[in-house]
Amino acid sequence: MQPMKILTDWLQNNTSKEHYLFTPQDLRPLFPSLSNAAFRTLLSRTMKLGHLERICRGLYAYKKFMSLDGLLLFHAASYLRSNDFNYISLETALSDAGVISQIPMNWISIMSSGRSTKISCGKLGTIEFIHTTQKPTDIMNQLTYDMNCGLWRASVKLALRDMKKARRNCDLIDWEAANEFI
Repeated sequence: MQPMKILTDWLQNNTSKEHYLFTPQDLRPLFPSLSNAAFRTLLSRTMKLGHLERICRGLYAYKKFMSLDGLLLFHAASYLRSNDFNYISLETALSDAGVISQIPMNWISIMSSGRSTKISCGKLGTIEFIHTTQKPTDIMNQLTYDMNCGLWRASVKLALRDMKKARRNCDLIDWEAANEFI
């Protein structure tokens, strides 16, 4: 069987709306006899045919089930940092709570036990990871799990504290609205 047929059949049979993101390492075991160059060519051809879309470096989405509901960056963040403690915070959490007047478009801010970095997802936007040393057990009462995003979400109080710790610009915060949550 041709590698392209193997890959497209596997994607068709093993993906869903909940599981549609893949790294090359996830797909590589399907093709043990292909050279690395041939495998990269296979991924490239699969994208050209419209089956896979490159989300960012090292992450692909099966287009048939790709999230079009504005949650793709959250799903990608969760997948990319699955071994770290992460939660939605800063401007993203405050905007969702209505505490910041301007909504950050195509940009999400995630507090993470991993290193700080910004990951460009091209036209889809940017994922910003900000390092935190906070332990989950110390802030669990200020976190809720967001099933749609697949990530923990900070309370307004915690997001405001994170803004100060991260030395973010607090000029856009509606303090009257923020005080309702504190």
